[in-house]
Amino acid sequence: MGALVTLDQVWMACLRGSVRREDTWIHIFLAIVAASVAMLGPGALSIDACLFGRKRFEIDRSKG
Repeated sequence: MGALVTLDQVWMACLRGSVRREDTWIHIFLAIVAASVAMLGPGALSIDACLFGRKRFEIDRSKG
């Protein structure tokens, strides 16, 4: 969902042809925020976390 919002905001910033320059920067900012949220994921609020529990992955950096 976050990826769709990101694409929508980029679409509005680039191809909308708004008269005011401030509108373009607002859409770029919202696209960055939406992309960040999409990369972070829903976490504890996800359906998978409710059904199967949250998982934590430990990375063993001592092995090369």
